[in-house]
Amino acid sequence: MQGLNRDVIKYIAMVTMFLNHIANIFLEPGTLLFTILIDIGYFTAPVMCYFLVEGYHYTRSRKRYAGRLALFALISEIPFCLAFSEVYTGERIISFCGFNMILTLFLCFCILLVMDYVKDILLEILIIAGLFIMSLFSDWALVAPFFTVLFARAKDDKRSIRNAYLLGAALFALMNFNPGGDAAGTLFSLIYALMSAVGILAAGVAIVRLYNGKRMERGRTFSKWFFYWFYPVHLLILGIIRIFIR
Repeated sequence: MQGLNRDVIKYIAMVTMFLNHIANIFLEPGTLLFTILIDIGYFTAPVMCYFLVEGYHYTRSRKRYAGRLALFALISEIPFCLAFSEVYTGERIISFCGFNMILTLFLCFCILLVMDYVKDILLEILIIAGLFIMSLFSDWALVAPFFTVLFARAKDDKRSIRNAYLLGAALFALMNFNPGGDAAGTLFSLIYALMSAVGILAAGVAIVRLYNGKRMERGRTFSKWFFYWFYPVHLLILGIIRIFIR
């Protein structure tokens, strides 16, 4: 069954990201609701990376595509810091707390350019490694570049795309597995790690099994710009609410 178009999946990704941000900003870490909403939010990154790779190959102008990413990375930075300053730095109002995820997507776009246009293998590896390192200072660090490379290598092969999601989910779960000093602690950590992979696996199902390869018939222009503007606008609103309720 392939009944979901690209825009519907992106709207779902916006909702899961929104829930993740609400949990990060307003909920107590370690609680069940916090953990569930955080894990649901992991749906977003691999979905957006997949559509970034797809858009890279189908866009009419890669220069304009890169320019939009750079512009909205700039627009989103203050809202991002406003929303997450207290979470990452403890500052009540605003402070620098890293770069936002649209900048990470811009770095991922640069990785695709390097994979396409740099013919020297060693130079390609060095530049891509540098872009991975740069992502350490932004949201979705390493995760988004990793998925981008996997999807770029997979091309349109469904089996390779499926394997990319499985590998990404397995590695992400492994990153979140921190065995405790006893059996109970180890079991809890294992459950926590497996839950962290659920969002990524759900993203894989959405793309591999449900995505029909099409866009919405109507409202394409609205959807295109909505996905860009939703990110800074919802962060700005959440940041203002955070300041007032604290």
